[in-house]
Amino acid sequence: MSRPPFARRAAARTAAVLAMGFVVVALSACAQTVSLEPAESAADPACADIIVSLPVVLPSDAENQDIRQTDAQATAAWGSPASILLRCGIPPQGPTTLPCITINGIDWVEDDSNKPSYRYVTYGRVPTTEVIIDSQAVSGTSTLVDLGPSISKIPQTNKCLGAEDTLNIPTDAPSAG
Repeated sequence: MSRPPFARRAAARTAAVLAMGFVVVALSACAQTVSLEPAESAADPACADIIVSLPVVLPSDAENQDIRQTDAQATAAWGSPASILLRCGIPPQGPTTLPCITINGIDWVEDDSNKPSYRYVTYGRVPTTEVIIDSQAVSGTSTLVDLGPSISKIPQTNKCLGAEDTLNIPTDAPSAG
């Protein structure tokens, strides 16, 4: 007795998905493991929530960045050579004069002191996550957007504040001019 057409299509789709999964695993096995240092709180269970939900591929204008194997807990890397590095469990960011940007509801402190590599650190989320991006290979903003769903698994407890937030300047105040 033959299976109905919808069952054959479902079986074919399942086989195709499994085959693609094996190809991704095989391709990632070809690349060397990326060596990273685990963060101080890498064993925090919330870091595991982030790591298991990370995208396997991060889109890029030039070339998609595939996830790579790393040798440290609560870390991830994408690209060959690695152009995006992630570590969960670093110490929380305290007050800083570095710029804070909000992307899709996630506050990131941006450090450009090692251009073209940019370091982004989540603000107001513990455990804290660090993402280092080679801006010559990928867009920082696009990468942070793509990582957002995973990062948002850690609830935000504080928000970045700017000078306008701390000086009690009314938003409808007339400008000097």
